[in-house]
Amino acid sequence: MLTAVISGVFSAAFATRAAWETARPLPRTAEARAMLAEILPGQEFTGIQDAPAMFVIYGQPLSWNAARDLLFGDGGEYARSGIGGGVDAPTPSPQETVELVQHNLRAHGWTVYALTTRDIYTCDAPCDPAGQYTTIAAQRGDTVFTMQVYTPQVPISPHISASFVRATPFAVYPSGLIGGIVGAVVAFLLFGWASRRTEGRHPARAVVKMLLGVTLFFWWVPTLFSVQWMARHYQDEPDPSWPPMWEWLGQPTFSLLFLIGCASALLGLALAALPRRDREPLTTAAV
Repeated sequence: MLTAVISGVFSAAFATRAAWETARPLPRTAEARAMLAEILPGQEFTGIQDAPAMFVIYGQPLSWNAARDLLFGDGGEYARSGIGGGVDAPTPSPQETVELVQHNLRAHGWTVYALTTRDIYTCDAPCDPAGQYTTIAAQRGDTVFTMQVYTPQVPISPHISASFVRATPFAVYPSGLIGGIVGAVVAFLLFGWASRRTEGRHPARAVVKMLLGVTLFFWWVPTLFSVQWMARHYQDEPDPSWPPMWEWLGQPTFSLLFLIGCASALLGLALAALPRRDREPLTTAAV
């Protein structure tokens, strides 16, 4: 049962990634500049560039050249791409800037979410308000907007940063549901077959059981850790659009562990296909 559940979850994650291909392309540079001019007029945003793909790793589309990064510790860099820019000069009044941005967003049809304020530094006691930043989040249609406004005392540039990303497309939800059910059913039947086949005097019974344990360990442990971490992270920094499903499973951050589990599962299934010892030998009729 544990194998069927985790297989269904991973299948759902793969299906949702495929469904993300139905999302509209990200806004181009000219469109992003026009929207930023509506949201915060009078400011010159720099660093706005067309996004190379919907998902990127280190700013580049996923390719075989990124396999090393994905497998050896940098898989967390694979994330949704966005388009945006920043204002280098510190704003003299962050509070007024935040209020202006909220007003303009509502005026142009955006749904504005609750503000979040975070400390730049980790403090044992409450931090100095001068070392904080405020995040504004809003959504209009399938476009999600976020802006961080830093206090003037924070030694960071840009002091205002904004970006646009695509919200989760509708096709992700039915695809994830169907993919999860299909994956769970296939895994239930496949591993159930392997379990029945290795009953009795099977030459690889002990090895197959061990490999199943290895598979479950490398699939379940990273998943349980990631779900807890993502839940805390999302609670601290809420977002109008939930992170993609595979991030909740620790992918592709723990993709190497996932592949080790896959290799263990395939080896176990292959060994389960070996002939059993308890079969009656064929007898030849006497002449």
